[in-house]
Amino acid sequence: MIGLDTNVLLRLLTGDHHGQQARAKAYLETHCTPESPGFINRVVIVELVWVLESAYDYTTEQTASALEALLRTQRLTIEASSAVWAVLDAYRAGVDFADAFIGITNHDAGCDTTVTFDQRAAKRLPHFAALP
Repeated sequence: MIGLDTNVLLRLLTGDHHGQQARAKAYLETHCTPESPGFINRVVIVELVWVLESAYDYTTEQTASALEALLRTQRLTIEASSAVWAVLDAYRAGVDFADAFIGITNHDAGCDTTVTFDQRAAKRLPHFAALP
């Protein structure tokens, strides 16, 4: 299995550097297979969302669609893919992607709640609570 960095995925998804997009696509097609997939860890997923939103002005729907495409690609394995699917639901409902991922990851790890100073997250996410 081969790990993939955020910038490889960005080139693949955005096509902003045509030569690098072609190289990324060719690499995935020749080195990543369903039997030996490329690996995308959760940090890469969070960074990818942040960069798509902040540097590429992707909308929530564009970002979510890009993630879905990655999740559905048999040549890729996404760390905690079931959590990413759950995060996408919250994200599409207007919740910050990173906040939702933090809450779901902590819940999946056995945390009853995640305390935060972020009042909005505490109100909108089921496993968050405002720090008293």
